[in-house]
Amino acid sequence: MRTFDLAPLYRSTVGFDRLFSMMDGFESAPGYPPYNIERTGETEYRISVAVAGFGENELSIEAKENTLTIKGAKQVKDEQNGEVLYQGIAARAFERVFQLADYVQVKAAALENGLLHVDLVREIPEAKKPRQIPIGNGQTLGNAKPQVVEAKVAA
Repeated sequence: MRTFDLAPLYRSTVGFDRLFSMMDGFESAPGYPPYNIERTGETEYRISVAVAGFGENELSIEAKENTLTIKGAKQVKDEQNGEVLYQGIAARAFERVFQLADYVQVKAAALENGLLHVDLVREIPEAKKPRQIPIGNGQTLGNAKPQVVEAKVAA
């Protein structure tokens, strides 16, 4: 029997909670940069990406159709103070792509304490929401007699 690892799909999607609620517990190899996806409300989500060392001008966020792309490119400094003996803080360029469910929109983004927070909201249009249909007494269907309006012409 063959098993498939769906963890990468689970990690990069937002708004598919019901589908993936059965798959909690999947672990996968960590990537760069690390991130969290949280549900902050009934229809609200937050993606937090660890981008320590990156400034606002070195990050870009793009929402296009059902994808959210977060990119980081570190600007190279010509002069450095001193010699780096060990480089443990990653400063390489990255690109993270998240698949969003239908009607998930980016609400806001903020860089705080080395974390990039992207707030999302799922807003389903009124036309797509389920609605209740009232049950009438048959007058509005084919059983209703046509109403005749008579007008008197003045002589």
